[in-house]
Amino acid sequence: MTTAHSAKFDPSDPAQRELAIRVGRSWRELRRGAAMSKLLEHFFGVGEDALEFGQMDTLDLLVQQPGWRMSDLAEALRVDPSTATRAIQRLEKFNLATRCSSTDDKRVVVVSATPSGRQRHAQAAARRQELLVHITTAFNQREMAELAAYLERFVGSLDDFVDNLHPE
Repeated sequence: MTTAHSAKFDPSDPAQRELAIRVGRSWRELRRGAAMSKLLEHFFGVGEDALEFGQMDTLDLLVQQPGWRMSDLAEALRVDPSTATRAIQRLEKFNLATRCSSTDDKRVVVVSATPSGRQRHAQAAARRQELLVHITTAFNQREMAELAAYLERFVGSLDDFVDNLHPE
């Protein structure tokens, strides 16, 4: 006998299908909410200096270590190397990142955050932390642990789906 926690989702069950629809609606609203111009401005800036999600994701990684090989950065971002290169070009334009040849192998390009890139990242990280603190006050500790586990499983399942779209 299976419990509610171990039973697999049954798309033929109307009640379970409604739950899936609710998850889909929530995911859509998360995407829309994250795209609200006011929130984007709060995190990424305004006008000519505004960053896009991809550039901020790139900056998030760049500040984690002194330098990244472009190929490793693209892999960590889960994007094509040309997409990572475009993100770095935009960050270079704003003096938030720099590229240079590796001291070990001149054919290898190494990218890193500049001091102003690290400062810009710290400001955005503080704003994101402020939002997360606000959001988490709506949950108790047990609910937060469950939410974290569910979101991690959600992302893992999404990654698994994508990996199976184009098997390598």
